[in-house]
Amino acid sequence: MLGRLGFFDKWIVWIKSCLESVSVSIFVSLMKGLRQGDPIAQFLFLIVSEGLAGVSRNADELDAIESLEIGNKKIKVNMLQYSNDTLFFCHANSKSIFNIKAMLNCFELASDLKVNFLKNSIGGVGVD
Repeated sequence: MLGRLGFFDKWIVWIKSCLESVSVSIFVSLMKGLRQGDPIAQFLFLIVSEGLAGVSRNADELDAIESLEIGNKKIKVNMLQYSNDTLFFCHANSKSIFNIKAMLNCFELASDLKVNFLKNSIGGVGVD
């Protein structure tokens, strides 16, 4: 995803090394992975989740999910992200819900991140 966003190969190798090795020396020594609360964690998550945003846009174009249209200009919205939270917006139908879950499963496989479906919830507005 970093490559698709225009990052230089050298930068991508540095980031990958920081995340995959036990210790890294650039100017300071880091331990493997990121500590909870590390400010760069949210930035890295948003870069990786840009892939999910792209899949979400494609799903809307292919009518796999029915996005909501907002305002007079009918701007399509199907996903909002803040920090490490993601909200999906769609019409309340089985097709959209099924395809959102399929997108999350594919995101898990592609990113090696885990979606905790026990912490997910579905809510309806103006529906039975």
